[in-house]
Amino acid sequence: MTIQLGRVIAIIRLPGPEVVVRAGRELAEAGLDSIEVTLTTPTALEAIAELRNALAGTCAVGAGSVRTPGDVSAARDAGAQFLVTPTTRVEVLTEAAAADLPVVCGAFTPTEVDVAWSSGATLVKLFPASHVGPAYLRELRAPLPDVRLAPTGGVTPGSVGEWAAAGAVAVGAGSALVNPSDVAAGDWPALRRRARAFLDAAAAAPWPR
Repeated sequence: MTIQLGRVIAIIRLPGPEVVVRAGRELAEAGLDSIEVTLTTPTALEAIAELRNALAGTCAVGAGSVRTPGDVSAARDAGAQFLVTPTTRVEVLTEAAAADLPVVCGAFTPTEVDVAWSSGATLVKLFPASHVGPAYLRELRAPLPDVRLAPTGGVTPGSVGEWAAAGAVAVGAGSALVNPSDVAAGDWPALRRRARAFLDAAAAAPWPR
């Protein structure tokens, strides 16, 4: 499956399918083109299926927190267009390749990054990025210049440019984008404002060529 993931991958981790679907719709309408629904969300698979149908042709819908080959199969059957993992497990990448699904594979150490990339990851998710910062990503790229890295964890609109300048090709955005308090309050305009802030930051960022 050929999927062009955007510079900002929105991560939705919320308590129920109704708010997940509503948040996904709002993010897509704001202009985001890559949405990850974590499997730690209750009834995540149903939400993925509904969003895939609702956003067909406008936004890629993926499954996050994928940790086992069984998760890969379940996400595929729900209609997920890409997968995101928190860790590096070769058997998950192998199953994803068999299912023809792109994977944003979580990794932290140089060894994990190299294993993820050499095992077929589409992007390598540097996670948790908040514990290291852009300088660490820049150091990783020195011996691993071909690896496409996407920091996730603690990324804000204000840090997108720093990550891009360090060599990231995309970022994953969680609570700084999909804020649970805003969603609980039904403040959908706030969610759209956050989405636009990330999009504006991505548009101005010095991504590597």
